[in-house]
Amino acid sequence: MEHQEQPHKRRVRYKGTHPRSYKEKYKELQPDKYGDIIEKVKSKGGTPAGTHRSICVKEILDFFQIQPGQKGLDATLGYGGHTLEMLKCLGTEGHLYALDVDPVELVKTRKRLEDQGYGQDMLTIRQLNFANIDQIGAEVGPFDFVLADLGVSSMQIDNPDRGFSYKTEGPLDLRLNPEKGITAADRLKDITQKELQGMLEENADEPYAEEISRAVVTKIKKGGKITTTSELQSIIEETLSFLPEDKRKEAVKKSCQRTFQALRIDVNHEYEVLYEFLEKLPQVLAEGGKAAILTFHSGEDRLVKKSFKRLYKEGVYSEIANEVIRPSAEECRDNSRARSTKMRWAVKA
Repeated sequence: MEHQEQPHKRRVRYKGTHPRSYKEKYKELQPDKYGDIIEKVKSKGGTPAGTHRSICVKEILDFFQIQPGQKGLDATLGYGGHTLEMLKCLGTEGHLYALDVDPVELVKTRKRLEDQGYGQDMLTIRQLNFANIDQIGAEVGPFDFVLADLGVSSMQIDNPDRGFSYKTEGPLDLRLNPEKGITAADRLKDITQKELQGMLEENADEPYAEEISRAVVTKIKKGGKITTTSELQSIIEETLSFLPEDKRKEAVKKSCQRTFQALRIDVNHEYEVLYEFLEKLPQVLAEGGKAAILTFHSGEDRLVKKSFKRLYKEGVYSEIANEVIRPSAEECRDNSRARSTKMRWAVKA
């Protein structure tokens, strides 16, 4: 029987002039093949799909003053941008350790850094929550410098399968490690109105916490389901329909951002994890060792500020940042996601 050749299937083209959905951005997802597209997106202040743009790199390196032969820890590996720049400073001497809780992105980042020549002789990557830095500190510490970037990486936010953003349809998940814990959708199933209101106020300073929490709990009690990002977004939009039309769109956008943030913090126990990290941080630093932390909202920054101030008074740190360090105006212009970043640092006594 004569073999019949399968007809070539063309890729489904996106409607309009620009790709909208994550999967339609196939050129951005292949940086090796479409480098010109990547640079074009970056030049317009955007972040190409599936990538992440590291923030405050210059400020971090200026503070650390990394020397060849030193030993460092990137407690939040993510896309590996900060890690790469710190490795360059180490040259061919010293060693960098890196942690990440996300099993999906960790594998990709390890390969990306290996392809750039950073194998196990220079870099050790472990899947470990940064709350457990004492474990790696006991094994290979103390460290000359430790970095923690508390932001959710762009490649996590942009991937609709992870459910981090209200802007794209996907499961309401929000877990940094999708193999552990419960999803945000499951968290909402049995929540009380008072509990949800408190979560929105404490984790995100949401001004419409009472109205949103009442609407969410009422819907679930009546047998309704909130299992996708768009379903939660629709409830928020409906709840805020009482606002004047000229203010409504922006208010809905901000409330969606804050609600998703509050849920993400809760599902991943982010405040508890950060508190534990801050308590253990001095234990893993060498004498004169430096720590830098990037935060992205007021709740995180308050925890870091309080911890650094208390431990400075106790003589654990010899020096701390008196003022918060912000990304330059130029960086904020080039990368809109940098705008909310705050950096604080401390030096071990």
